Amino acid sequence: MVISIVTLFPDMFTGPFDHSIIKRAVQDKKITIDYISIRDFGIGRHQEVDDRPYGGGVGMVMRVDVLHQAIEKAKENHKDLTHTVILLDPRGETFVQQKAKGLSTHEHLIFICGHYEGYDERIRGYVDQTISIGNFVTTGGEIPTMLIVDAIARLVPGVLKEDATDIESFAIQGGGEQLVEFPQYTNPREYEGESVPEVLVSGNHQEIARWREQEAKKLTQTHRPDLLKK
Repeated sequence: MVISIVTLFPDMFTGPFDHSIIKRAVQDKKITIDYISIRDFGIGRHQEVDDRPYGGGVGMVMRVDVLHQAIEKAKENHKDLTHTVILLDPRGETFVQQKAKGLSTHEHLIFICGHYEGYDERIRGYVDQTISIGNFVTTGGEIPTMLIVDAIARLVPGVLKEDATDIESFAIQGGGEQLVEFPQYTNPREYEGESVPEVLVSGNHQEIARWREQEAKKLTQTHRPDLLKK
């Protein structure tokens, strides 16, 4: 998989993506991440990427011509792949685990990170999907993109151990419902008067599986009832 990030601030990604699982995935060539600097396509001596909104208003709006050129450059860099252009924007589809799973199968994802007061509306004619990470506004699209890329990368085959993502929060389990993950325990077996549940040390794998499913349903009902079927 190739991930291209269209951004005004490529250096923002070097810290988060230079550690842990994503770093290893890049080193193992499971994913490739590259950056397209929007500023490279800016207008005039000052490489301007935004302008005042028609009709008036506070703030500046990112130019459609500049963004379009940046998108085309990302495509040109990987001509042999099928491209999916994703706009980060509050009006987009809310990002969830199943969305991450779907995107992890794409060949080339191009993320557009916005800034200022938003985009010229015409940019939407050059994108395939619009995604939001929730009902709040960030200073730009870089941090939302980091979150989405992190969620996607771990699902790419070979990045994690086989089956590592099959039983976890938001995976389909327990009668076809999405559940949060069951409680986990490790050593010490007893700590400050609280012990590991006996079933987990019983060696009875059938009972352990039953207990885990029951606990996952309880936790989901208590903390995330919105995930359960009505």
